[in-house]
Amino acid sequence: MNLTKKNISQNKNELRRNLKSRHLTMISLGGTIGTGLFLASGGAIHTAGPGGAILSYFVIGIMVYFLMQSLAEMAAYMPVAGSFSTYASKFVDPALGFALGWNYWYNWAITIAAELSAVTMIMKFWFPNSPSLLWSSIFLIIMFLLNYLSVKGFGEAEYWFSLIKVVTVILFIIVGVLMIFGIMGSHQAIGFKNFTISDAPFHGGFMAMLGIFMAAGFSFQGTELLGVAAGETDDPEKSIPRAVKSVFWRILLFYILAILVIGLLIPYTNGDLSNSDVSVSPFTLVFQRAGIAFAASVMNAVILTAVLSAGNSGMYASTRMLWDLARQGKAPKFLGKLNKRGVPVNALIATSLVGTLAFLASFFGDGAVYVWLLNASGMSGFIAWLGIAICHFRFRRAYVAQGRDLNLLPFKSKLYPFGPIFAFVVCGIVVLGQNYSAFIGNQVDWNGVLVSYIGIPLFLILWLGYKFAKKTKLIPLQQCDLNAQPKEMQEAEEYSA
Repeated sequence: MNLTKKNISQNKNELRRNLKSRHLTMISLGGTIGTGLFLASGGAIHTAGPGGAILSYFVIGIMVYFLMQSLAEMAAYMPVAGSFSTYASKFVDPALGFALGWNYWYNWAITIAAELSAVTMIMKFWFPNSPSLLWSSIFLIIMFLLNYLSVKGFGEAEYWFSLIKVVTVILFIIVGVLMIFGIMGSHQAIGFKNFTISDAPFHGGFMAMLGIFMAAGFSFQGTELLGVAAGETDDPEKSIPRAVKSVFWRILLFYILAILVIGLLIPYTNGDLSNSDVSVSPFTLVFQRAGIAFAASVMNAVILTAVLSAGNSGMYASTRMLWDLARQGKAPKFLGKLNKRGVPVNALIATSLVGTLAFLASFFGDGAVYVWLLNASGMSGFIAWLGIAICHFRFRRAYVAQGRDLNLLPFKSKLYPFGPIFAFVVCGIVVLGQNYSAFIGNQVDWNGVLVSYIGIPLFLILWLGYKFAKKTKLIPLQQCDLNAQPKEMQEAEEYSA
């Protein structure tokens, strides 16, 4: 049977390539503008001062830029739903692919639960006496249906969710700039006076900034979604490079400008900045000072959209990763089935069941469970980023070793090999130093260590366990599989036989 790439993607047992370029751009953009910006940015400024927060987010942003360059080069060349899990299996070691795939599934599956826990806190802003179970259930069903209908339905929902967030950030920056120059609010120019109080703009020195790196990294997690979505993009060779080029600068611009506006308008010594309550979100505080009525309710609605968007994207990403693991024989086979609309329903149901962990919020307190789940998933995201850097380094070396022309790549990342090496080093520093404070003092905070670093032993168990069980080895550069097409054709023929 002679099948082209398009034929394969439209086979009844293959994912449908129904995501457009605008969907891909907004999926990647929407995965990063969320509670990390709307809520956590205030705590970052309070901890490290406005200058420390800006520098921390800038460094992480540069690292993410190189990571997305690496991922775009591989995804444009080999667009598969398994993304870096598949790349690791082909370019490094099948055991690493197995561990990265399950690690990424766990990361986003837990994030779904964390976002649902956040939903209960947000809804209680309006309905303080309502049961947590009610809101967790309603929003879990909404996320499930958005993913169940079709990939195009998911793409459209994410497009509009993301658009709301982008418009909010743009309006916030405009209002903030007008306040800084005294055109709105108190009609008195503020200037840079909040950057000169006490030990601003850098408060707490390097160690304070190191602590902010984790929050900044978690805020940017989600940009790698474009790699997973590449398997369902109609023209990945053009759409992926376009999304990478446009999204990064918008995100960096939004984050840096938003934090700059907050730092200029609100002193870092203001205790409200460290409060995660939506009623004192830094965005809410600025809008209130501008004289905008119902600022807290408006921001609460926007943050609710952001949480729903993050959960929606997380369900999509984890479902596709689980489906691809099943296709590779690294997860139960029944999870690799698709319905007639090209949606991996069994993998979607399995992932949604993990989201029911959010229901624990009904019994153990909303805030405590949310923080625990957030910490548990944070490490996994950085491990995935480390995997992307390793995969790209090996991919480019294998590509050259096999005598292929770099000019034929649909997209070529900038500053190789500096990019993946820089990303690897920064991610490594953040992974090892994310909870350094647990080791400072007379006694080690073992509970803090467990919550913060549990992702590392879990990943090593997956990696080494598979490696010993299957006796896998590092793939020689000359033997790395740089051509996914024959295998895809074979699988399509087997499914359609």
